[in-house]
Amino acid sequence: MHNTRYARSGMVCTVDHLASRAGVAMLERGGSAADAAIAANAVLAVTAPHMCGLGGDLFALVHDGSGAPAALNASGRAGSGADPERLRAEGHTRMPFHHDLRSAPVPGCADGWLALHGRYGRLPIAEVLAPAIGLATDGFPASPLLAPALATVGPLCEDFASARSAGDLIRRPGVARSLKALTGGRDGFYLGEFGEGLVAAGGGEYTEDDLAGESAEWVDPLRMRLFGHDVWTMPPNSQGYLMLLGLAVAEGLDLPADPADPLWAHLLAESARVAGHDRPEVLYDGASVAGVLDSAAGRRALIDPARRISVRDLTSPGDTTYLCAVDGEGMGVSLIQSNAAGFGSLVFEPRTGINLHNRGIGFSLVPGHPAEYGPGRRPPHTLVPGLITHPDDSLRSVVGTMGGDAQPQILMQVITRLLLHGQDPGRAVGTARWRLASGGTGFDTWVDPDRAVVEVEEGGPWAEGLAGRGHPVGSLPYGSAFGHAHLIDVLPSGVLAGAADPRSLIGAALGL
Repeated sequence: MHNTRYARSGMVCTVDHLASRAGVAMLERGGSAADAAIAANAVLAVTAPHMCGLGGDLFALVHDGSGAPAALNASGRAGSGADPERLRAEGHTRMPFHHDLRSAPVPGCADGWLALHGRYGRLPIAEVLAPAIGLATDGFPASPLLAPALATVGPLCEDFASARSAGDLIRRPGVARSLKALTGGRDGFYLGEFGEGLVAAGGGEYTEDDLAGESAEWVDPLRMRLFGHDVWTMPPNSQGYLMLLGLAVAEGLDLPADPADPLWAHLLAESARVAGHDRPEVLYDGASVAGVLDSAAGRRALIDPARRISVRDLTSPGDTTYLCAVDGEGMGVSLIQSNAAGFGSLVFEPRTGINLHNRGIGFSLVPGHPAEYGPGRRPPHTLVPGLITHPDDSLRSVVGTMGGDAQPQILMQVITRLLLHGQDPGRAVGTARWRLASGGTGFDTWVDPDRAVVEVEEGGPWAEGLAGRGHPVGSLPYGSAFGHAHLIDVLPSGVLAGAADPRSLIGAALGL
C-alpha cells in the first residue's frame, strides 16, 4: 500500500488508470501538464460521475517555472432565480441536500478546462478531449468504486440503467455530445444542448444570461512558509486556508518524531479543530482570511498536549476527485474537481444525462449571513488543491485529496509526513489516517465542532491514546472514507516520485 512510482519526463496521478493513461498520452504527444490534467479530468467526467463531471466545479494551481503559482477558481454562481426567502418559507433551515436544483449553482468545470487550456495548453482542445469522447461513445467498464453507487441512480439516468457490477459496459452518448460541443468553444456547451436543458429544468432558477457569463477567473493564491517550504492553496470561497492555518498551528507544537505516536494525531487533530471551529462565520466568497492566518500563534496557545479542549465557546482572534500532473519542462498542475456529494444533487440534466452537483449546500439560509444563498453568489467550497515550492520558488510537490470537510485534515497529515518526517510519496499517501467527522453528511463538521468524532482508519495506531486525551474516537475500514490523496514530488535529481492513493482501488501514478 506504500508504492512510490518514479519517472523522468512527466507524471500523472489520478483515481482511475484510464484517466492517468489519457494524461500521459498528452505528455507523450508534446502536451503540457495542463493538457494532461484536462485530458485526465475529462476522462474522469465520463468514468467517475460519482466523484466529478461537467455538472460540477473546479479549482487548480499551476506552477510554470519560478514565482508564485497561478490559481484558477472555476466555481459557479447561483442562478438569477435564487430565492432564500422561498426556501425558508418552505421550512428549510439548511440548503436541500438532494433532488433540488436550487443547490446546484451553474457548473464551472467546462469553463475551468477552457481557461486552463487557453493559458497553458499546447495541444488542440479537440485532441485533449478525444480520449474522454471515445470512452463516452464506445463505452467503458464500470469501476469497483462506481458500480456500488449505480443502484441508486440507475432509475434517474438511462446511461446507468443496465449497469450493476464492476466491469459492466457503460456508454454515455449525451456526455460525448457535450464534450464534442465544447471543442468548438464554451457556447457550444453552456448555450447549447446542456445549457438549454438546464434552463428548462430549472423552472426559473437559471436564465440564459446566467450561463452566458464565464465562471472561471484567475485569482491570487494563499501562501504560508511551513516546514521550510512555501505551501500554496486557493483563497475563499475555497476552505484552503484551513490547511495552511492548521499546519501553521501544528508547526509550532512539539510534534513527535514518530507519526505512530498518539500524541502526533492528538496535536494535529487539535490543530485542525482550533483552525476550523469558526469556519461557518469566516468562510464565504470574497472573504479576507489574512487576519485569520495571522492568528496561528493565538490558536496554538489554546492546545493542551494532555487533553482535548472545548472549542464551542472560542471566539475568532465531497464527493470529489483530485489529480495532479507534472511535465518534462517542470510545469506542475494541482487540480481538484467535484460534484460535492457523490452524484451531487441526484438531479440529471435530461437531454445529456449530466448529473448536477450540489455545491450549493455550502450556502447559508441565515438571513444576512455573508454566505447566504442568493443570485450570482458562490457558495463556500470544500475543495483544497495544494502546491509546494522551495524557498527559491522552484516546484517541490503537487498534492491534494477528496474528502469533503476532511480535506484540510488529510492534507495536514500527508504534507507533515512529507516535509517534516521525510516520508516518500507512497508512504505519505498510503499510511492510515484520521479525520474529524460529525456522523452526518461529511459537509457539516463545523456546525458543532465539539461533537466531532476523531475517526481512525484501520491500521492507525492512535485510538487508545486519543481516547485517553478525551477525544471521542470511532473507527472505519481502510478506504475511500479517508479520501483519495495523490502526490507528485520533484526530487533533487529532477526525477519525479509519485503516488496514487491505494484507497481508490484503480488509481494510477503513471509516468514517462
